[in-house]
Order: sequence, then structure tokens, then C-alpha cells
Amino acid sequence: MKKGIHADNYRMVAFKDMSNEEVFITKSTVQTKEKIDVDGTEYPLCKLEISDTSHPFYTGKVKLVDTAGRVDKFRNRYKKHYTDKKQ
Repeated sequence: MKKGIHADNYRMVAFKDMSNEEVFITKSTVQTKEKIDVDGTEYPLCKLEISDTSHPFYTGKVKLVDTAGRVDKFRNRYKKHYTDKKQ
């Protein structure tokens, strides 16, 4: 590997698929604010909307992903700008 281009601050992080509550632990440098206890050990928590345990490509099941919440969240965040453009 090329020296000086890879991060040095890898640590064990828990990733949680919010669509099915599946948790997996792996090394990462992701910055998190939340923590989770897994089998008596506390890990930084990174929440995911979808992972290989819930993605239709891997599961073979079609699943409706709620994107309406994202649109509403965006509109609320930029409400003033959005309403000015709409008029």
C-alpha cells in the first residue's frame, strides 16, 4: 500500500440497519455521536438506512423504501427558500 494515504484512526464500530435492526461490527474511521452496547461491549454507533441484510439485490425480496420522509425533511429544512420559489 502507498504510505501516508490511509487513515490511522481505525476502531471497531457498530453499524445498525434501521430497516431490520440488524447490527454488525467492523473497523471504521466514521465519526459518530451515539453509542450502542453489543454483548456487554460499548461501540460507536453508525445508523444505516439499508445494508446487505435488507437490500433487495441481496435478499431477493422487493421492499418499499420510504423516501417521502426525506422529501419532507428537506422541505422543512429549506421551507423559506422553497416557499419563495413556489410563489
